[in-house]
Amino acid sequence: MSDPNGSPDPYDAPQERLDLKGRTRTQRIVRRIEVTLIAGVLLAAALAGGVGYWGWTHFTEPGPLDQETTLVVPQGAGLRAIARTLADGGVIAQPEVFMAAARLTGRHGALRAGEYAFEPGVSQQQVLAKLTVGETVDRFVTIPEGLTSRQVVDLLAEAEGLVGEIEEVPPEGSLLPETYHYERGVSRAEMIRRMQTAMDEALADLWETRAPDLPFDDKQDAVTLASIVEKETGVGAERAKVAGVFVNRLKRGMRLQSDPTVIYSLTEGAGPLDRALTRADWKVDHPYNTYQNAGLPPGPIANPGREALAAALDPAETDALYFVADGAGGHAFARTLEEHNRNVARWRRIRDGQD
Repeated sequence: MSDPNGSPDPYDAPQERLDLKGRTRTQRIVRRIEVTLIAGVLLAAALAGGVGYWGWTHFTEPGPLDQETTLVVPQGAGLRAIARTLADGGVIAQPEVFMAAARLTGRHGALRAGEYAFEPGVSQQQVLAKLTVGETVDRFVTIPEGLTSRQVVDLLAEAEGLVGEIEEVPPEGSLLPETYHYERGVSRAEMIRRMQTAMDEALADLWETRAPDLPFDDKQDAVTLASIVEKETGVGAERAKVAGVFVNRLKRGMRLQSDPTVIYSLTEGAGPLDRALTRADWKVDHPYNTYQNAGLPPGPIANPGREALAAALDPAETDALYFVADGAGGHAFARTLEEHNRNVARWRRIRDGQD
């Protein structure tokens, strides 16, 4: 139907052709777009799954390391620098996998600096866990009882992984002998501070339970006596009795006549004496020579351990005033000089192979 001017009626326009499913062309185009998008999503998912499987495989499988290796993760290193350090050290082969795993698990900000030991074949999963918990190399140095402070400094100078120099030898008797753990990069000065703190704490603890009738009332005197006990015997069961002998002599005003104090007079703490003592050594004029001077020496002659400190502060009750080596690693104790002289004669025969 046309209007009076002869223009075609818009309502007479041909209708859009429908397909067999009753959809218009526009609807068909929209559908094609939807199908394309779905296919793209499915393809992306498939690719992501493949990448994920590949990454997980490399993350959990044994790594390329063929021998135990130690690496240092420096302070302040970021994730990329850590991954590169591990790769350069041969610990991991795909640093990008390590970085992705660290980020996906939220551990990228929790990796700790330090020295790490990696066993052969360690996986990236194990490496990430090790760095997250800070499973660093456990280094330690053992300070034996009875070393002088000079000897302790020398020992620390040789300890691997410690840094810096000790500018001044610490006071004798100020370091507690025991095993100290540390990580690479700790300073030697810090180790000295730890030993001094440990000694202060041990002495303060033992001082509270000291015997009531000791012939001294100063903590430093206790350390001095303990250092002599430490050098006199290596037998733990004897320490308290040796301390008891010295306490008895101090109470009676007798000279201690301790050979280790004579040795200290000759070496001044530099190290052990490389020869046997002689009678002439006992006559050396030195404030630490307890054959020539009464009472305790001016200070400790070594760094005593906790057991020697305990012995000096709580000595055994004994009537003995003398002791000498018994040839079996211990000592023979005596109440009188006559008995002591017999013990000395017996020791000399043993020493000379006559007994």
